Amino acid sequence: MATSKLEKTAWQSYFDHISKTIEGKLAEIEVNSLALGSQIQAEWVPLLGITYDKKNDLIEIILDGLDHMIHKPRDIFIEQNGIALSSLEVVDEDDVKQIIKLRDPLLLSSS
Repeated sequence: MATSKLEKTAWQSYFDHISKTIEGKLAEIEVNSLALGSQIQAEWVPLLGITYDKKNDLIEIILDGLDHMIHKPRDIFIEQNGIALSSLEVVDEDDVKQIIKLRDPLLLSSS
């Protein structure tokens, strides 16, 4: 898996493009900060999309039943397995790290 930093000028177009390919995946959101420690915000919930609002400098992770907002992101690192996004780490202006891990849902056989 390759990890790379996503430049801010590419955030909006990247999330517009990637949202089409990640819909239906499951997401786990972990928030890490010195003040709070490590906390799981969402645990393997269906992902509906990820957007970046340039005007409000806001990343929104849209999950089934939860919208997770990241205000004033400073850095975004993406981890890809081939061309598929497997996780991303967003660091906000307060150095809070938010790690979003993605996986495919389990397909159960009908037999």
